[in-house]
Amino acid sequence: MDTAKKMPRSAHLLDDLESIRKLLGDDTLQPPLLTETVVSDEQIPLLFDQLEAQTQAEAAAIKPAPEPATPAQNRQDTLLHLDAELRAAAQLIMQDVIDDFAPHIETEIKRRLEARMERLLQQP
Repeated sequence: MDTAKKMPRSAHLLDDLESIRKLLGDDTLQPPLLTETVVSDEQIPLLFDQLEAQTQAEAAAIKPAPEPATPAQNRQDTLLHLDAELRAAAQLIMQDVIDDFAPHIETEIKRRLEARMERLLQQP
């Protein structure tokens, strides 16, 4: 059995994709590296930026009372403060989870895309 003649399936797919790119006339274009950012007119807001804006808005909304507060008002202020802190902490935890799982999601998307491309390329 000659292993030099048999290329792995991924190599065939890569060759097919390369020939499609050449047919389309995109030989001079290079795909962006994973470390590069895509520049567009619209910048996608990050969850962390949204969290910062929301926390600042909540902090601006909470104003201390100028007159001496009753114990009930102190309790309510404390609960509002704790609520804002808990929400901010929950959003930070969610961002950490998203950051942790993003590479796994990206890998799964690539795997499914390659499988789909392989099925499409094998169709007559």
